[in-house]
Amino acid sequence: MNIETRRTKAIAGQKPGTSGLRKKTRVFMEPNYLENFVQATFDGIGGGAGKIFVVGGDGRFFNKAAIQTILKMAAANGATTAIVGQDGILSTPAASHLIRQNAADGGFILSASHNPGGIDEDFGVKFNAENGGPAPEKLTAKIYDATLAITEYKTIDAADVDLNVIGSTQVGDMVVHVVDPVDSYQKLMESMFDFNAIRALFADGFTMKFDAMHAVTGPYATAILEGALGAKPGTVINGIPLEDFGKGHPDPNPIWAKPLVDLMMSDVAPDLGAASDGDGDRNMIVGRGAYVTPSDSLAILAANAHLAPAYRDGLAGIARSMPTSAASDRVAKKLGIDAFETPTGWKFFGNLLDVGKVTICGEESAGTGSSHVREKDGLWAVLLWLNILAVRKQSVADIVTDHWQAYGRDYYSRFDYEDVATDKANQLMDGLRAQLTDLAGRNEAGLTVKAADEFSYLDPVDGSQSHNQGVRIMFDGGGRAVFRLSGTGTQGATIRLYLEQFSGVNGDISQDTQDALKNVRDAAHIISDMEGLIGRITPDVVT
Repeated sequence: MNIETRRTKAIAGQKPGTSGLRKKTRVFMEPNYLENFVQATFDGIGGGAGKIFVVGGDGRFFNKAAIQTILKMAAANGATTAIVGQDGILSTPAASHLIRQNAADGGFILSASHNPGGIDEDFGVKFNAENGGPAPEKLTAKIYDATLAITEYKTIDAADVDLNVIGSTQVGDMVVHVVDPVDSYQKLMESMFDFNAIRALFADGFTMKFDAMHAVTGPYATAILEGALGAKPGTVINGIPLEDFGKGHPDPNPIWAKPLVDLMMSDVAPDLGAASDGDGDRNMIVGRGAYVTPSDSLAILAANAHLAPAYRDGLAGIARSMPTSAASDRVAKKLGIDAFETPTGWKFFGNLLDVGKVTICGEESAGTGSSHVREKDGLWAVLLWLNILAVRKQSVADIVTDHWQAYGRDYYSRFDYEDVATDKANQLMDGLRAQLTDLAGRNEAGLTVKAADEFSYLDPVDGSQSHNQGVRIMFDGGGRAVFRLSGTGTQGATIRLYLEQFSGVNGDISQDTQDALKNVRDAAHIISDMEGLIGRITPDVVT
């Protein structure tokens, strides 16, 4: 094997966040940019010699070319084995499963998640560790340090691997296994859920639409829903992965999946509507005439998980990200298990999952998952909903209403203010921080501030601390507003404002969401001086 050591120079800005490194696709296509980050990753993990890696992505533009680069560099860095999804396709949860199933040393997942794809849109690379989950902060710090010091990278001059053909081949001294991206994941799902009950549900006339958004879950949903479970052909829509996601935005929410939501609110709605995102780790659930918020979905799945074979013996605990509503906390309390509140980022859940402290986790941004992998898993959430529906034999709307009647309703919404000038966004957050000690007792928009802080987290597993995770303002009467800057975009800043109002167990659960949140919203706008600082209070996206 002829290893080439190519000279390069450090490129600023290659700092992986909670979701890896995301930039515009053309940036990744610049000479040495991808190579620098990949080599820095090998350097950060202590080299590639003797190791096994999983490689795949969501099929967006540049996915296949990036995989060829990574394979040649893995071989040059001494890896013995690479496992790649056919056509370069692997959903993020399927990649996590393959890492765990094959005792791999990690994996390169090529995706910018729910961001648009195409040559003029976004691309991303993240490294998942040997547990199948996103690299922990200590490792991402090592990778970042390596990007600042890199002077060379290793590759080999070899022919590209034919990603279309399942089988094994050689790249230098490294064996490359091209595998069916769906097969092992489908077997995992079959081991967890009552497929016979779900088949019977469809056979009895149950109908659904699953919008794959021309992203990675199309092949998975088609094989499992229409194939293994017998749903009618056409149940999966937009099921062919495209490099630009059909020029859509593969984010499963009422804005970007509006056609599906419109269908579910119409007179011809099927029983269930669902969608997943670019890399398959997020989900949206909509019943006939009933949109289910991700926070409520997490709580309902946790409360009913025992109806599926995988969770028949109960849950160890439930974890949610801090901005997610407290609905799942109330479920944990009733079940007599621990509830954990973590920073946003699945790696925090991974620590809890690895030591068995929790079984089900979720984020308000439509990510839900469990101990079966170390990532959120969109199709898993849909299958768990189907298992629950098959056993309870109720509609989605009835199950949601029953849950609210038992636990109370957490009215909840997220406002996204996109492409805000970074200095203005930072000024808003700094202004909130400056007020924290003086907010208690202040009255705005008819609400009195009970407490305010900036969320910090002490990891109960590894003792690490995470600070500056979002400003929280708690109001008397069960209201809460949270401000965070998002790290998932590739330009400008996104301010996220999370609004929550608890109804009380015996309170009114029939209000319009935005009406119920009006006072919390108005108080948050006043306290932050949002209009004065960024010139607007109307969000770009409401979920």
